[in-house]
Amino acid sequence: MLTRLLAVAALLPAPAIAQSLTPAETAQIDRLVAGALGDTGVPSASIAVVRGGRIVFAKAYGKPSEAIATADPKLPYQIASISKQFTAAAILLLEDEGKLSLDDTVAKYIPGVTGGDRITIRQLLSHTSGLQDYWPQDYSFAAMAKPVTPQQIVDRWAKKPLDFAPGTQWQYSNTGYVVAGMIVEKVSGQPLLSFLQQRIFKPLDIRALDQDKAIGKAFPQGYGRFALGPVRAETPSADGWLYAAGELSMSAQDLAKWDVARLSRTTLPADDWAAQETPIKLADGSSNGYGLGVFTGSADVRRYVEHSGEAVGFLSENIVYPDEKAAIVVLTNSWFSDAVGRISKGVAKIVLPTPSPTPRTPPRSPTPAPSTTNSAPARSTARASPKTRTITSSRSRSPTTSRASARSVHPPHSHKPARRACAAASSTAPIG
Repeated sequence: MLTRLLAVAALLPAPAIAQSLTPAETAQIDRLVAGALGDTGVPSASIAVVRGGRIVFAKAYGKPSEAIATADPKLPYQIASISKQFTAAAILLLEDEGKLSLDDTVAKYIPGVTGGDRITIRQLLSHTSGLQDYWPQDYSFAAMAKPVTPQQIVDRWAKKPLDFAPGTQWQYSNTGYVVAGMIVEKVSGQPLLSFLQQRIFKPLDIRALDQDKAIGKAFPQGYGRFALGPVRAETPSADGWLYAAGELSMSAQDLAKWDVARLSRTTLPADDWAAQETPIKLADGSSNGYGLGVFTGSADVRRYVEHSGEAVGFLSENIVYPDEKAAIVVLTNSWFSDAVGRISKGVAKIVLPTPSPTPRTPPRSPTPAPSTTNSAPARSTARASPKTRTITSSRSRSPTTSRASARSVHPPHSHKPARRACAAASSTAPIG
């Protein structure tokens, strides 16, 4: 118990921890964020920085909503698809307990899913199941104005013909994560968010909310913009649409606590973190760097573990740099412009050391690494042996590449961050 308390305490920022950034660095971040918000019209941003394995900076800027005039770093923003790594973590924790296996088929838990007797849980989490994505659009479609249940999403989208044979292609699928969330609930016997609160959020002192409930005068408001039009508050989607694919709201500082846990390999067993960060191989042996709920790769010769998100009126970015023991969280209340990318790239230049000429080699697995696509080693119900992992050479991809520019060549890191790319023209100054 004492060990757990000390581990949690290490994640919490001390009152003066922001002094770990120099005054010059803090001023540079302030100018960067103010410039990005001013140029693009994005109303607000909440930023957190981890350096040296601890939170060293947390600050909010701009106008969170029509009802909240003052920025507050404690306000929870919708993090959307960044939530996927938490759904994947729930699955891994249940596997640790021997209650399921990543290589169990979907049909064992959820009946009626097309190909459920062939699709594995691993393939749900790695976007290789072949299930059609229920939200590929870069806008909220008409049905999202009415509440929906996970089963209704499954009935409408997961019972269609598969887009491809499981394990043969990579295609982003929110539908797969809805099915994964349903499996967590069936196996654990409790709602997904309740499971996460008990096993992850409370131990880390993270205030995480269902984004459907984080709406109203006390919370940040999402905004949109079209072409040269004004910035307007968006109407949120009805309850239930993001669920296990992106249901969470939290502050940048709270999300950074999760990043600290990732860097220190606490809260989850070390082999769970490794399994999540291991690129999945397709049937032909290729990989795009996606693991279980996160992208991995290298940019500017730095290794990263990353995911971004998009909800109605919100864009977010979370990048962890394992070798530097650093992380950057950027949350905004708009789904137009490139402000998230500008800020995350700019903060990285300010707070990270000059990169080495060549990326550091990640630690080698102590055992041979067979493919993670179709098999995994047996795990005991008490404490399982390390998960099968295959480190593949993924194609280099910037962790701030937009979905629109990436989808035709490389799988994107983000949910739909380019939704309002054309709206960048509405800025009063060039966007870099």
